[in-house]
Amino acid sequence: TDYLFLCLYPYPQAELGLNEHHQNEVINYMRFARFKRGLCLKTVDSCFQDLKDSRLVEETFTVDEVTDMLDGLRTVVHGEVESELINTTYTNVLLLRQLFSQAEKWYLKLQTDVSELENRELLEQVAEFEKSEFTSSNKKPTADLIKPKLAPLNEGGSELLNKTVACLQEENEKLKIRLKTIETQATTALDEKSKLEKSLKDLQMIQGDQKTNANQDITELENKVAALKCQFEKTLNDSTANQKFLEENLVTAKHDLLKVQDQLSMAEKELEKKFQQTAAYRNMKEILTKKNEQIKDLRKKLSK
Repeated sequence: TDYLFLCLYPYPQAELGLNEHHQNEVINYMRFARFKRGLCLKTVDSCFQDLKDSRLVEETFTVDEVTDMLDGLRTVVHGEVESELINTTYTNVLLLRQLFSQAEKWYLKLQTDVSELENRELLEQVAEFEKSEFTSSNKKPTADLIKPKLAPLNEGGSELLNKTVACLQEENEKLKIRLKTIETQATTALDEKSKLEKSLKDLQMIQGDQKTNANQDITELENKVAALKCQFEKTLNDSTANQKFLEENLVTAKHDLLKVQDQLSMAEKELEKKFQQTAAYRNMKEILTKKNEQIKDLRKKLSK
């Protein structure tokens, strides 16, 4: 609630119903307008002074001469005042252009109420405000002279939208920081996963080396069988009397080979079973399972 209140009412309201920043902008414009108004009055005064210096050199004038002087003075003053009014209009258009350009950058559509420009109560309030600001630096308007605050056009929709955009931008920055933190955590988790996968590959390589050793034993036995077979064939050629004995030896050797192969198969299964029952394998498997679950949770958070 406090955060929403600060977003909707970030500045204290001043005499004209505006915040302090906007009121200072109004004072700057009024200072500029007072300067231009003073120049215009000086120009009008100089017109009369020029008439006095150039035409009022005699003691008596005819009606036609006075009429001619007044017509000339009217023409000069009319031209000066008209030029100043036109310049003031163009100046106000440039000021509105600046305000509308700033509003369009925020995709806002400002509205003006021309009828309020002739509101005598508001005009008197502005006059009192100018008097308090420029007559004396220490003078402040009393409570009786302070009029009600100016109501914003269109129920303050533009101002509320501008403040809401500012709040959303602040919230967006917070979400960006939070997203960056989650991305850092996800990167760390992926690095840990890579390390664990490398460790698992190392274990698999060790297990593969053990299987290679078992295959080498089988190869050695097969070589021995082949040597026995060669020896048997040689003995058979040399003596038929020992043929039966050699055949028995061959059968026995084959039985031994099958027995050894069976033992090697059982030893390999037992070795794999013992390896899966080791604490290192179980811990590694549990760690991989937890990390995979953490990565799934992080992916769900990133998708949200």
